[in-house]
Amino acid sequence: MSALAFVVAGCVSRPEKTVPSVLLTETQMVDVMTDVQIMESAISYKKSAGGQTSYLKTRGFDTIFAHYGINDSIFRENYDYYIEDMDAMQRILDSVVVRLNALK
Repeated sequence: MSALAFVVAGCVSRPEKTVPSVLLTETQMVDVMTDVQIMESAISYKKSAGGQTSYLKTRGFDTIFAHYGINDSIFRENYDYYIEDMDAMQRILDSVVVRLNALK
C-alpha cells in the first residue's frame, strides 16, 4: 500500500511557478531589496528614537519603487517568485548583505 501511495504522490503535479507580470532580474531585485533594507533600518531607527514613522513607511517605499519604475504589487510578485527558488533568493540575499556591508 505504501508503494502505491508513493507512485500516486509522484504523479501529483505541482503548480507551476507564477511568473510576475513584470519580472525583475536578480540584479534588479538586489538593487530594490538593498534600498528597501536601508529604508526599513531608517524606519526602525526613527521609531526607536520616538519619532513618527508612518510618513516614512508610506512615502519612503513608494519613492523607492517609483525610482525603479515599479510599485509594491510588482515588488511583492517578484519577491514571491524568487522565494520559490531558494537558490536564487539566497544569491539575492547574499548580494544584498555584501552591498549593505560595503555601505557601512
